[in-house]
Amino acid sequence: MTNKTNPMLLIDFYKAVHAEMLPENITKSVSYFTPRMSRVKRWDKVVMFGLQGFIKTYLIDYFNEEFFDKPFEEIIYEYKRIMDASLGKDAYKIDKIESLHKLGYLPIEIVALPEGTIVPMHVPMFGITNTHKDFAWLPQSLESLISAEMWHPMLAATVGMTYRGIVNHYYGLTCDDYIPRSKALGAFDFRGEECLESAVKAGAGWCLSFLNTATVPTIPYLEKNYFCDCTKEPVAYGSPSTEHSVMCSNYAVDGDEITLLRRLLTEIYPNTSFSAVLDSYDYWNIIDNILPQLKTEIMNHNGCMLMRGDSGDCVEVVTKTVFKLWEEFGGTVNSKGYKVLDPHVKAIYGDSITVQRCEKIYRILMENGFACSNVALGVGSFSFQCIEEDGVLKPFTRDTFSSCIKATYCEIDGKATPIFKNPKDGGFKKSQKGCCRVYTRCDGSIYYEDGLTWKQAIDYEKRGNMLIPVFKDGELLKEQSLKEIRDRLHGGEF
Repeated sequence: MTNKTNPMLLIDFYKAVHAEMLPENITKSVSYFTPRMSRVKRWDKVVMFGLQGFIKTYLIDYFNEEFFDKPFEEIIYEYKRIMDASLGKDAYKIDKIESLHKLGYLPIEIVALPEGTIVPMHVPMFGITNTHKDFAWLPQSLESLISAEMWHPMLAATVGMTYRGIVNHYYGLTCDDYIPRSKALGAFDFRGEECLESAVKAGAGWCLSFLNTATVPTIPYLEKNYFCDCTKEPVAYGSPSTEHSVMCSNYAVDGDEITLLRRLLTEIYPNTSFSAVLDSYDYWNIIDNILPQLKTEIMNHNGCMLMRGDSGDCVEVVTKTVFKLWEEFGGTVNSKGYKVLDPHVKAIYGDSITVQRCEKIYRILMENGFACSNVALGVGSFSFQCIEEDGVLKPFTRDTFSSCIKATYCEIDGKATPIFKNPKDGGFKKSQKGCCRVYTRCDGSIYYEDGLTWKQAIDYEKRGNMLIPVFKDGELLKEQSLKEIRDRLHGGEF
């Protein structure tokens, strides 16, 4: 995680000196986290997700374990050791860190939109303020940590929602209504993410829209942070699958590929569905020549064997595989008039799938009279890291939605003081002014109003403010479950 670093050191250097630069007699500061613009044509909204996980992981557990529960001398020594050597003894003051440790809790309040809310650009997703007059410097001091932790799970959740929209559309056209949409795609991105933490949070965002993932640690993360239990409810599912090392090592022993496939069907997984990667040598040889030799075993298998390609043009490979499987194994026609393969066989393609390729695969299947549920698709790290539009690769960063935390309000000598930034040539960088409320109009669209005082903004019932308290003074005030978030995101039709 952070190798047990003092959490007050999880900052950009300049955060260490801003307390002394703020106006004298400032007693309150309010900042809002806002997506200011989208650099992706496909998206004009972003999924609110990850704040509760951040609060539990960092503002509660990490601050308690690595700051408030540590000896005062140890905390101050480590802070001074780093700052004295790297910033300079005369550049900062230590008293604010000493006072915070002596206070014994994090004097911060966070108000936020419900997780799973689909938020338009420019609408604040959450706000942060101090609850103790001596710590008006603290909200913006936490900006670096919050920004670094928050943008990726929101992007991953938005990626998942995008794929789910594609699935909903094509499954609605070609599949029986009882076929689960939440199992249509799986996340295969673990090994391609920036690090373990990034993979886990990306997996969590994905699991708001789908159940299948290869990232095992996503499950304990969701259980710890989003009130769920994989033994009692659907959290996430994996599946047995071969890999090239398995296929190649067996080939080295047997000199063929049919021996292992027969053993998988009859000995290893006689009652379990599994996928087998078949392109270690000659994919179409297996599809055209070996599978017919295994037809008896396949049809007697108490499960489904998924044929996985892993090279070549993924769109051609996976759609052509469906057509070949239909020729060999047949199937049925569903209530919407589309062909459904015999339940013993299916096509799968992991990685290389993009939103465009996903749409193309489904479109080809539909145009040829096949239900889209005949394929399972795996979404790799590419889709969690970038998107292709107009032939240009657009990598995902904090700037994909220009997500930022900006101070918009303070109280000085007891006087409410709205603040804002409005660069002459800044365009989208203009901030809100004063405190905000977020509300829905009659048509369900989400808007915001700024220019309020903090007292006005927290009059939730009177003003209908969707930004409600979720954290205060070291305590989580409202815990949202995974099921609740999924239902909100998908209108109760997960």
